[in-house]
Amino acid sequence: AFGQADIPILIEGETGTGKELIAQIIHSISDKSKGPFVAVNIASISETLFESELFGHLKGSFTSAFKDHKGFVQTAENGSLFLDEIGDLGIDQQKKLLRLLQNKTYSKVGDSDESQMNCRVLFATNKNLKEEVKANRFREDLYYRISGHNIILPPLRERPHDVILIARYFLKKYVSQYGRNIIDFSPECLEFLNKYKYPGNIRELENIISSAVLL
Repeated sequence: AFGQADIPILIEGETGTGKELIAQIIHSISDKSKGPFVAVNIASISETLFESELFGHLKGSFTSAFKDHKGFVQTAENGSLFLDEIGDLGIDQQKKLLRLLQNKTYSKVGDSDESQMNCRVLFATNKNLKEEVKANRFREDLYYRISGHNIILPPLRERPHDVILIARYFLKKYVSQYGRNIIDFSPECLEFLNKYKYPGNIRELENIISSAVLL
């Protein structure tokens, strides 16, 4: 149902739990799967450039605008736009995003004409947005706009039965990638993998297996 219905989806979970992978899966089973999947890390965009990066800008619209720039919304046309770490978005920028979601239209910086948004928007956060709303760091109206359909990814330490299954998937991946002749984990290695708590979640487990196979 999440894949077929064109609705906003909020994916919640600690860093490294695989939020972007879930977003890619949702995109792949949606009616926009033939279009692009555009992933954006909100935390990496400065507040002053947010509007230009999201909506695009016209040449000459500000000092360093030497040519027209296509924003993420236009780049994701007929596909999916994945906004990661949405909890890091500033209050002023939240207002602009809310307007986009409500009106389904946007204007490039320096342009008086409006364009129609034609992409699905998916969101992810490692923060508790309910607490961010209470602390007045996240708009309540935006929270309810994006959180009607939630997917919560538990940390790996709460999924002990998945550890070896995921580890063997990464083992097969990196044995093939690095050209190694490794069949399986030793009993000592399995014991370590089962006992470790993985503060970095699946991303850390992948790095552990990758390094072990390489070295």
